[in-house]
Amino acid sequence: MTEFAEKYVNPFTDYGFKRLFGEEINKDLLLDFLNELLHEEQGKIVSLTYLKSEHLGTTELDRKAIFDLYCENEKGEKFIVELQKTKQKFFKDRTLYYSTFPIREQAKQAEWIYELKAVYTIAILDFVFDEDKDKPEKYRYDIKLADIETNKVFYDKLTFIYLEMPKFNKNIDQLVTRFDKWLYVIRNLNRLDRIPDKLREKIFEKLFETAEIAKFSTEQARYYEDSLKYYRDLKASFDTKFEEGMKKGIEKVALNAIKKGLSIEDIIDLTGLSKEQIERLHN
Repeated sequence: MTEFAEKYVNPFTDYGFKRLFGEEINKDLLLDFLNELLHEEQGKIVSLTYLKSEHLGTTELDRKAIFDLYCENEKGEKFIVELQKTKQKFFKDRTLYYSTFPIREQAKQAEWIYELKAVYTIAILDFVFDEDKDKPEKYRYDIKLADIETNKVFYDKLTFIYLEMPKFNKNIDQLVTRFDKWLYVIRNLNRLDRIPDKLREKIFEKLFETAEIAKFSTEQARYYEDSLKYYRDLKASFDTKFEEGMKKGIEKVALNAIKKGLSIEDIIDLTGLSKEQIERLHN
């Protein structure tokens, strides 16, 4: 079996996420997570059924949608759970588009009376939206259709929940609720080498056992290795683009400062560039 640096899977890999939450044998993990996420408005979800994750448009020309996880509860309400590893342009548009599939699926009856079951789209993000960076303490966003003037919910059967995981920075001693514990596990699982005492509960013990890489078969380890490589390559590519963008932005600031006649010393203080770098830009 391949040697891995971590003891437990990274939940932000495709294989790791689906092993923990997308397998029938581990459905109780997903059920517990969703119950903690939605308990204020859902009460208790009793059961879940996994549904097919690939959905076609109404015509051959329409784009299809492939959900990470798609399931329904005992009341017929639908849950889309998406894991997003890096920033994606128009990601909010994508989640809105995805939500249309479970809505349209409900229109199959011969005589439809337009009564819909609720649809929940849950996005677990390994990044922060640019427009949310000024709120470092707010990592959960619950979105419904609401009236702009009164802020009252106008329609409560369509819900989007975004979890910006990089903002969740609580340490093990700061965990208060069971939901805190879930977010801590998702954020830190692959960084841990044992189950923290504060997580010694039946559901988390099962999760850690499921996530232990040493218990994978050779085939499972290979799938995880491929998934982990893809995740690391994707993150490395994004980080490189980010660094290149930052460098270009700093150089642009320096060029503008040169044009305005600022001294080299002032430009060094402003941008952090070296004297040699600024002189090259000047030339």
